[in-house]
Amino acid sequence: MSLGEMTELFKDHINPGQLHFMKLLGFHKVKIETASGMYYTDQNGRKILDFFGGFGSLALGHNHPRIIKARKDFQDEDRHEIAIAFMSQYASALAKNLAAIAPGDLDMVFLGSSGSEAMEAAIKVAERAAGPKRPKIVYAANSFHGKTKGVLSLTDSELYRGEFQLTGNTVKVPFGDIDAIRAAFETDPEIGVIVLETIQGGGGIVEAPVEFWQQLRALCDKHGVLWIADEVQCGMGRSGHFFAFEKAGVVPDVTALAKSLGAGKCAMAAMIASRKVYMKAYGTPKTAMIHAQATFGGIGEACVTAIEGLNVMYDEDLIGNAAQVGSYLINRLNELKAKYPQIIKDVRGSGFMVGLEFQDFSQTLPALLRPMVALLDDKLKGSLSGFVGAELLRDHDVLVAFTEYNRNVIRLEPPLICGPEHVDQFIEALDTVLGRGIVRIVRDFIGSQTKK
Repeated sequence: MSLGEMTELFKDHINPGQLHFMKLLGFHKVKIETASGMYYTDQNGRKILDFFGGFGSLALGHNHPRIIKARKDFQDEDRHEIAIAFMSQYASALAKNLAAIAPGDLDMVFLGSSGSEAMEAAIKVAERAAGPKRPKIVYAANSFHGKTKGVLSLTDSELYRGEFQLTGNTVKVPFGDIDAIRAAFETDPEIGVIVLETIQGGGGIVEAPVEFWQQLRALCDKHGVLWIADEVQCGMGRSGHFFAFEKAGVVPDVTALAKSLGAGKCAMAAMIASRKVYMKAYGTPKTAMIHAQATFGGIGEACVTAIEGLNVMYDEDLIGNAAQVGSYLINRLNELKAKYPQIIKDVRGSGFMVGLEFQDFSQTLPALLRPMVALLDDKLKGSLSGFVGAELLRDHDVLVAFTEYNRNVIRLEPPLICGPEHVDQFIEALDTVLGRGIVRIVRDFIGSQTKK
């Protein structure tokens, strides 16, 4: 299929509005032919360094050979995929492995296909365990938990919420504000559940301090509130720990994984709950089927893929690599921050979940122009990150990601196989782009829009 044919089919049958934004960034000129390790290869044989990582879906990189072999062996042996009438040895083994990895008493597993599905399962098991007298759920500002109807009520986005009719049993608090959470718990006895991303991804790679999570655990225990840790994006070793909450030495009542759990080759997700919570929700024959796995939950080849993905993660010490090389990445970015303080506002994150925040557009300009341009800063949010991201791809063969809420942030989530040499390639490219200065960056972007 040619690039032109693919573009027309995408416009006609997938999402014409999305194509508009892809054209702005120049992404519509790329047709990926193959992918391996840290790189995509496009229709022209150009290798593109992947610092996007599918929003954290590619912990093992592209097409890891052990994953390919495990899937091929499964197919060659005519193994079964759908196990609804019967138990699945593959789903059972994956669930056991996840329970062994998860700390504390997190040992009851629900398998699904997406982060949204895992979070729906997490909300439902916690709400049932909390009971009908405590139906309210606390969530955080700038949260993202998925776009399906249930968790959309806990996703803090006017854009994604649209005009859908959402549930009304929710309470919003600022992220990382333990005093606000304490006040909510103390004044509203109907609160039974709190759900938080351990690291906010769409919010711009935002973390809370270790003390916050420790205090949250104590507050939940005191008030009998169940804590759900959304680890769909930050889990699977991305933060330098398998679960990001492990950094604080605490354990939630329920958590959720997805994205990299599929090892870059399939859709796989898991909700993991404490046995106490799970049994309270679904522990009798009468209640067991209220939220049982769907048709493709625990499908055979996906389970085998996830099992081998976990094996690779530990065999190759990718969690340790994320911690070590992730620190190197953050240090190199901080060097650029010191070099370009007018452009880079902040560098933050853990492991290979890193946010690079640019200044508002007015602050990058000469002092004389700032007051006038500052009036447009809100409308211009995201423009600089878009200009830089487009130039990195167009001229330097580097792919980065963006964030939903703070559009001034470039999101860096490379595969956990990323080495210092890949960091150096990325930093060199970014340094070259920023070294051109704001005027040239803007001029080159405008010039690129006039070319087909």
